[in-house]
Amino acid sequence: MTAHVVVLGSGYAGAGAIKRLEDELRGAADITWISDVDYHLVLHEVHRCISDPAVQEKITIPIEEIKSPSTRFVEGHVENVDVDARQVQLDDERAIEYDYLLVAVGSETAFFGLDGLKEHAHTLKSLDDALGIHDAIRDAAREASSDDPARVVVGGAGLSGIQTAGEVARFRDEVDAPLDIVLVEALDSVLPNSDSELQEALRRRLEARDIRIKTGEFIRAADEDSVTVGEQRVGYDVLVWTGGITGRKEMAGVGVEKDRDSNRIKTETTFRTDDERVFAVGDAALVDQPSGEPVPPNAQAAWDAAEVAGENVARAIRGQPLETWTYEDKGTAVSIGEDAVAHDVMNLPISTFGGLPARLLKKAIAARWIADITSPSRAIAAWGDM
Repeated sequence: MTAHVVVLGSGYAGAGAIKRLEDELRGAADITWISDVDYHLVLHEVHRCISDPAVQEKITIPIEEIKSPSTRFVEGHVENVDVDARQVQLDDERAIEYDYLLVAVGSETAFFGLDGLKEHAHTLKSLDDALGIHDAIRDAAREASSDDPARVVVGGAGLSGIQTAGEVARFRDEVDAPLDIVLVEALDSVLPNSDSELQEALRRRLEARDIRIKTGEFIRAADEDSVTVGEQRVGYDVLVWTGGITGRKEMAGVGVEKDRDSNRIKTETTFRTDDERVFAVGDAALVDQPSGEPVPPNAQAAWDAAEVAGENVARAIRGQPLETWTYEDKGTAVSIGEDAVAHDVMNLPISTFGGLPARLLKKAIAARWIADITSPSRAIAAWGDM
């Protein structure tokens, strides 16, 4: 009997795993790909849509351009997985059986129980989120003036927060919008836990774009027109929260071991869970690592891991030993509007740099991914908007 593999999610981990599975199995097993959207989103470039919504045409790649004709695609929202029955349950009451399952559903924004934050803040986890931020800052700017600018508060100065603030500044400058931008970070620096040289390079560029930075201050609560930062109330017209991730709520009832705090699925270095038929990869998973440190939830880690995860599902079907995976940081590239900063990439003698070389590197990373899962022609077409 032919084995049936089901892959959940069309992000970096899901799309990358599908490509590897198809290459490994070559028709020896049936593959079903399930996602709640019929495209792959180049998520690490979605912030571009905050300043220019037209970019969405270049960073949304139809599923049909990625998968082979033999892979079945099902558009639907996963409600639960019954591991005993080996069945994926969708919210429209459809049920899809599997022999092997790869969970790559990504994550959702963590609000840490902060009062009012979930109700009042925009997030940046999808195309709709980015377009919603664009609409909100555009509308706020229309109601503001140079004497009374609209205030945009971005909570969290990790990669998403920095790139969001940079893109809001780009929109402001391109259309001369009266916007005041504030970036708030609970820890003592932007891009916490990274190299101090990189942190300083990012801070300089953020401040050069007239983005005010508040570090060492927690956002404690939010209401419809202000946030509490430390002991101070800060008014806002648009609030964006990028302060962390957690596992998707739909995974809470899945009968495999999960991290109690984050609801992310625990796996071995092979991506296998404590159920031998269930694997997990990307932001949905907490993958064991020799260092004991968690794998960062970024695009680089997801698409690197997807190769091994896809291969290991194929190996499990064939009864072969599984490969192990260890995360290796290949460097960082961060956009700040039309500028960028790169750090510790390609063993270059200069560890941190910006300007045109960093911008080209950031473009090349996105273009390479698009070329890998579709074609070089699509990557070339997207180049100008990255």
